[in-house]
Amino acid sequence: MRLSQFFLPLIKETPSEAQIVSHRLMLRAGMVRQLAAGIYNWLPMGLRVLRNIENIIRDEMDRSGAQEVLMPTLQPTELWKESGRYEAMGKELLKFPDRAERELLYSPTCEEVITDIVRNNFKSYRDTPKNLYQIQWKFRDEIRPRFGVMRGREFLMKDSYSFDIDYAGAEKHYNLMYDTYLRMFARMGLTAVPVRADSGAIGGDMSHEFQVIADTGESAIYYDAAFDDIRSGKVQMTTAEMRKLYAAADEKHTPGAIPAERLREARGIEVGHIFYLGKKYSTTLNATVPGPNGEKVVLEMGCYGVGVSRIVGAIIEASHDENGIIWPESVAPFKVGLINLRVGDAKCDDTCKTIYETLQAKGVTVLYDDTDERAGAKFACMDLIGLPWQLTVGPKGAEKGVVELKNRKTGEKVELSVEAALTKLL
Repeated sequence: MRLSQFFLPLIKETPSEAQIVSHRLMLRAGMVRQLAAGIYNWLPMGLRVLRNIENIIRDEMDRSGAQEVLMPTLQPTELWKESGRYEAMGKELLKFPDRAERELLYSPTCEEVITDIVRNNFKSYRDTPKNLYQIQWKFRDEIRPRFGVMRGREFLMKDSYSFDIDYAGAEKHYNLMYDTYLRMFARMGLTAVPVRADSGAIGGDMSHEFQVIADTGESAIYYDAAFDDIRSGKVQMTTAEMRKLYAAADEKHTPGAIPAERLREARGIEVGHIFYLGKKYSTTLNATVPGPNGEKVVLEMGCYGVGVSRIVGAIIEASHDENGIIWPESVAPFKVGLINLRVGDAKCDDTCKTIYETLQAKGVTVLYDDTDERAGAKFACMDLIGLPWQLTVGPKGAEKGVVELKNRKTGEKVELSVEAALTKLL
């Protein structure tokens, strides 16, 4: 994509309404614009990141054996009355009548709808096990939406729901999702710690929040140093072993729970939650199937959520510097920022054209700065939007067949021949 044609409305000054780093940088880098309180337009740069995150999630969910569905954003309130959650959600639930005066709500979550699908379509125990997921927009009418996409009213979410005929099957699904989430977040360049969460009335320890470590995280988390060793690849553990490791949010932390030399403290941002639901919804909504001996079996359920749009903000909170965003390659809107320092110079233009066309032909995403801006403005733009690699072509270097390659994360710059630079990027 040529920058001269790309819709990228940058903001030079720090927006006064932005309270945290990710909100400031997403506005400055032209990724989003607010439409109403807690509701955002996603512009091309932001949407490219969002789609890359979706692709990783979809790939890992499919790999786990889960199957994708798509449920409506609007739901009839009858289902919520049947489950008993209609009143419990309070004012966060956005309700309104349609033209026939039937009351609808904008989906904040989909336990009721997915259970309704299953109870009407599962005919026997042979239809289990199943894990059905979607990536869909949700809405919760937060009283004080803030921090940009980190705590908005409308948000993109991956929600999935498993169905089994017994606890052993539900536990197997839970462990599978635990492993899937660790792989998923690692592929996004995130350091995520699975923190044991409150299971409420259901009980047990099958509830974990996945917290991304970031200096600007919302809450303090405490965890066993073994998690660092696992993430670095020094140690391998089974899911069952990892679930025994200590990890707790601030309010759940027990001083002295593990030896001080093994305790690590950090700030965390919640980006995912996995939860054993048991028979809560399958009982209230009558999701049953005939068992192996013809007996009625109430299905065991689990739910597994990922805040897709929230992850964009979390990555920025975890990966930025004073100049802007630093995107991991796997989610970056473009892999390479190609900078032409003298547009109109024949040698610069020809070199950039060769690089641009070669990289694109090989499937490497490139944002080509072919504008007439000053060199300083071009470099500032590339640092702000945070593409992993910057490839600069100037008139002196172009005459010698040399370009400068910069790694955005490390700041390292090297001069290479065009061929060597292309080899490096390919």
